[in-house]
Amino acid sequence: MLCHVAPTFRPPRPSRPARPLQPRKRPRAKPRPRWPTLRLHRGSNKTAKILDLRKRPAGATSKELMKATGWLPHSVRGFLSGTVCKKMGLTVTSTKGEDGERTYSVEA
Repeated sequence: MLCHVAPTFRPPRPSRPARPLQPRKRPRAKPRPRWPTLRLHRGSNKTAKILDLRKRPAGATSKELMKATGWLPHSVRGFLSGTVCKKMGLTVTSTKGEDGERTYSVEA
């Protein structure tokens, strides 16, 4: 036979006093700019390497640009069209040699 046991009575918890507001322990970080500015010539910067190679009279082949940066061909082409042409406003001239190798240079 089951019998019903009434729940025990618990008095309500005493309310705690509100803690006083304390100053922040760490200052807030400065907000970063939404679009970082493009740094052109800073020592071993890959952008500077590509621009220096392209400024040569004969320009630079895609293989030379890939070797200098360690990028794949689609990354080099994307960098030239997106960053160099669109963001920096420079004109890239692309010519295909007799051997089929693509050469990029700055249009004078």
